[in-house]
Amino acid sequence: MSHHNGRPSISGTAAFNNLVEGNRRFVTGNLYPKNLGRDEREDLLVNGQHPFAVIITCSDSRVPPELVFDQALGDLFVVRVAGNVLDSVSLGSVEYAVDHLHTPLVVVLGHENCGAVQATVEGGEPPGSIGSITTLIRPAVDKVRAMGIDGRELCEKAADENVRATLEVLRKSPVVKHLVDEGRLTVLGAKYHLGSGEVVFFD
Repeated sequence: MSHHNGRPSISGTAAFNNLVEGNRRFVTGNLYPKNLGRDEREDLLVNGQHPFAVIITCSDSRVPPELVFDQALGDLFVVRVAGNVLDSVSLGSVEYAVDHLHTPLVVVLGHENCGAVQATVEGGEPPGSIGSITTLIRPAVDKVRAMGIDGRELCEKAADENVRATLEVLRKSPVVKHLVDEGRLTVLGAKYHLGSGEVVFFD
């Protein structure tokens, strides 16, 4: 166990287990009591943050990572954007966490019934800047459609493929690649099931 700034940093495996156990608590409704009081805030202010995982997920109001993984203040470094896609700004946020805060785990978390994926499947010209999101998701939709899949299954398979595409963007980052190659960073994909509350990690 290495130490950063006097605080122990945990391994990617331990971080992963924290998420799995936290999600199990969420699914069963057996949540840990959270210390959200002044002392905890003061500690995080004075000693800084040492999140054990970065979660890249959708802005969808049904998918709040802190609740889904039953974690408290200072535990998760969260990057949320509709469709859990990465542009240079959100990628920079991830790179900051893994490089500067030494966070050992990054999870790209897609979810069931993703509106951003559905909008991409429906096509057309979305208003305003929404197209900047669907443009990033479109290759995943095209790939799944090329397999002859359509309807509801197209949306779900495209959401999974979109997570894999985001993982590819992540792995191409020199900062991420360097840490992964050194065995200091683990990068995983997962899907959140809205009904059950369960997070299923990809192989």
